[in-house]
Amino acid sequence: MFELERDVNKKVHFIGIGGISMSALAEILLEYGYNVSGSDRASSHLTDKLSTMGAKIFIGHAAENIGDADIVVYTAAVKDDNPELIAAREKNLIIYDRAEFLGQIMKRYKKGIAIAGTHGKTTTTSLVSLMLLNANLDATLMVGGEVDAIGGNVKVGKSDYFVTEACEYKESFLKFYPYIGVILNVDADHLDYYRDINHIKDAFLKFGKLIPKEGLAVGCADDSNVLEIFEKLDCNKLTYGIKKGDFRAENISYDERGCASFTATLNGSFYGEFKLSIPGEHNVLNSLATIACGHFLGIDLETIRKSLEDFKGTHRRFEKKGEKNGVVVVDDYAHHPAEIIATLKAAKNYPHNKIYCVFQPHTYTRTYSLFKEFSEAFYNVDELILADIYAAREKDTGLVSSKMLSDAIEKNGVKSTYIQSFEEIVEYLKTVLNPGDLLITMGAGDVYKVGEMFLRS
Repeated sequence: MFELERDVNKKVHFIGIGGISMSALAEILLEYGYNVSGSDRASSHLTDKLSTMGAKIFIGHAAENIGDADIVVYTAAVKDDNPELIAAREKNLIIYDRAEFLGQIMKRYKKGIAIAGTHGKTTTTSLVSLMLLNANLDATLMVGGEVDAIGGNVKVGKSDYFVTEACEYKESFLKFYPYIGVILNVDADHLDYYRDINHIKDAFLKFGKLIPKEGLAVGCADDSNVLEIFEKLDCNKLTYGIKKGDFRAENISYDERGCASFTATLNGSFYGEFKLSIPGEHNVLNSLATIACGHFLGIDLETIRKSLEDFKGTHRRFEKKGEKNGVVVVDDYAHHPAEIIATLKAAKNYPHNKIYCVFQPHTYTRTYSLFKEFSEAFYNVDELILADIYAAREKDTGLVSSKMLSDAIEKNGVKSTYIQSFEEIVEYLKTVLNPGDLLITMGAGDVYKVGEMFLRS
């Protein structure tokens, strides 16, 4: 099996190196002195950064790209007919999928912290990362988004601490080695893989059971699915919540941007006063998870408090993109009904006259399997504009469309319009937006381009 420091003379090739997680893995290897190469369909600032660090980058996929690599790592988006993957198998090279390889790297660190949950992983991973950074623990940090505080999505340290997101898709997080495992929430998602919510809960239970007895499980007590899982874990446990939990947020108030201040208690006793610089009740919960991790690790209260207050957000998480003619443009990654509800609830506390939302559904499977939930998630907007479904890894089956979803949302009493192209959406927005309005682009695809196009128009 791969060992980070032992195998430094081996050459590693990444298929899909431009992905947020794959690029981070490549950067970790480069920092350790590895010979790294990789390919992707298009160049980006992430591939450009890796190139300047010494990686050999190929645009496009071809069998010859793997060269004399010893190890090949591929992302979940890579299909079996990829020429590089075929060539690697023909050469009998050592092959890992992304999650397996991340797990092998994680084994090098005795204090791995894995942040799991259907929603909030990137923000909570960012919060925990900033806390460890401020505590001078020299941790290796790997975030599923770009964070200004660490200059990107990865920072390589030399201590025993390692922080990463733990994605549940296809049970990939079961390949990890957590010392601290956080479960933020458990909802129905990725139903192109999971049979139902019970299948999902079973996967999260297996993840929780990876935590050693001397380690720590952190979970949201306000989530009944998380509580059910926690009853079956045999390790140290800390729960948190607004209604229940060891750590609780009380006396919550919001400033003019929708950012919370609150009192944290531990088992009913005063723990500390905290202020956030990111909006929404969901981020109160994410910050409580961070506080619980910091408490277990013995990080001093002032460092925890300062880290939470200093964090200004991750790119694409309620990120202010700009302002034009008095209209504020915000972009958010929310692509699940629960995330949409939480984000729009936060938006209600943000200064606005009217809230306009441009939503791009992400994958046909998710849109179809959660159709009813999506149709009921937008009650906090004044007007919704629906773009075409972002297919990602899927093909259009004809079972669902943005027009069908728009009609269902309209029947539920929310003004909703389906507009096919981004260019047409921008032209429409220019006719309806007024000074003081808030425009939110929302989704896990490329819908952020709508806001950027509007700001340039």
